[in-house]
Amino acid sequence: MVGGRARGTVMRSFRPINFLGMIDKRTGMVGDKSHDLHGRRLAGSILVFPNGSGSSVGAYTIHSLHSQGVAPAAMICERADLTVATGCAVAGIPMAVATKSEMDVLHEGARALVDTDAGILEVES
Repeated sequence: MVGGRARGTVMRSFRPINFLGMIDKRTGMVGDKSHDLHGRRLAGSILVFPNGSGSSVGAYTIHSLHSQGVAPAAMICERADLTVATGCAVAGIPMAVATKSEMDVLHEGARALVDTDAGILEVES
């Protein structure tokens, strides 16, 4: 969806992310106490989650995360949505949509390489 290459540690969520309402755009920390990533910082991660939710203004939050140096290195979703795709495009953050079998191997803490231009998604052992 959005071109680029990144390597990092997988941060996996099984819940949608509302970037406007859940993420502190200055620190990149997930502030929503009910979310499975609560208290974690997104910076430099390969963020793996089902999809974005909430307002389209979340795209600006993604851009702000990048501007503050606290954005994920890449994002991988099960379903594309306009907010996350737009935010990643504006911020230059690689974004991929993964198949179910690809999502199944993206475990929390695994090291991954994402190269959306070449169509490569590798989990390193």
